[in-house]
Amino acid sequence: MPWFRRFIAKEMTQRIRGVLAPVVTPFQADFAPDSQRFIAHCKWLLSQNCGLAVFGTNSEANSLSMEERTMLLDELVAARVDPSRMMPGTGCCSIMETVKLTAQAVEYGCAGVLMLPPFYYKNVSEEGLYRYFSEVVQRVGDARLKIYLYHIPPVAVVGITTGLVERLLAAYPNAIAGMKDSSGDWNNTKTFLDAFVRVGPTVGDRRGDSASGPADSLNPRRSSDVDTQTSFDVFVGSESFLLANMRNGGVGTISATANLNAAAIYELYRTWKTADDADQQQSKLNVMRQVFSNRKFPSMIAALNRRLRSTQTIRHGRRCGRRWSNSHWNRQRPSPRSSMRSASQCRD
Repeated sequence: MPWFRRFIAKEMTQRIRGVLAPVVTPFQADFAPDSQRFIAHCKWLLSQNCGLAVFGTNSEANSLSMEERTMLLDELVAARVDPSRMMPGTGCCSIMETVKLTAQAVEYGCAGVLMLPPFYYKNVSEEGLYRYFSEVVQRVGDARLKIYLYHIPPVAVVGITTGLVERLLAAYPNAIAGMKDSSGDWNNTKTFLDAFVRVGPTVGDRRGDSASGPADSLNPRRSSDVDTQTSFDVFVGSESFLLANMRNGGVGTISATANLNAAAIYELYRTWKTADDADQQQSKLNVMRQVFSNRKFPSMIAALNRRLRSTQTIRHGRRCGRRWSNSHWNRQRPSPRSSMRSASQCRD
């Protein structure tokens, strides 16, 4: 029996929460994915209490073929990376590719899948999107399936609406587990939290729901009050909204900067209910995020290289005493969005 099947029982009863990174994908000189460096970076992220949203926007997922994605996931599992800490991106314009990638993730016992809507054709009707996601659920046909809808209108243009979520939850309450909101608009996130997060009686602290700091509020939502088995779990696409999200019943963040700053982001996630300095922690995270949003900052890859130079080796990447070269992190596949990993394109 494959080793990863031991984790399936656990992931069936536990939802993934906290901090996840859309893992940056390193490439070799011929632009093939460098699976060994990819695995090493994933293991380092796990050591920082950071889950793995592999094949996300910052991973250049849509520059990878379906075969490359399946190969990388195969190799991650073969390297004994816990699939219950993974949320692979599986959404493609081709429904057949979406189904195949999703079925693979479910078979491995991944905690869920992050699913873009089909995005090439614009002005798609809500009915069309409903039929797409419905068909994926039915074709995968596995009770373990947990879909996290991916709303990123600045990139995909085609977005997720409350009406769509309502219909999907009514039809597939066990399969539709939550969403990632990368709209960059806190009011939009709050709309989904208000509409779909199930919370119990509020207890404990009385803090506000403002994304920029404390505000007067008598009934803030708390993630600890959420029904963990049947709730619609909301992740924000930027740690700048993490504290507000947690105070309103959200469950964490899936953020590009977690590739570098996971430990600090996780600390806020871990202590937000009890720390007296939660707002100060959030302010520090905001500063880091703003650095990566500044066009004068060279790139996330430059920062990754600096981290690797400072540590000399990737913690889990040493083989036979050989140290990793950093040059592979500088490579991106040629595309009109070749600067996507730069701070100005920090979308996740």
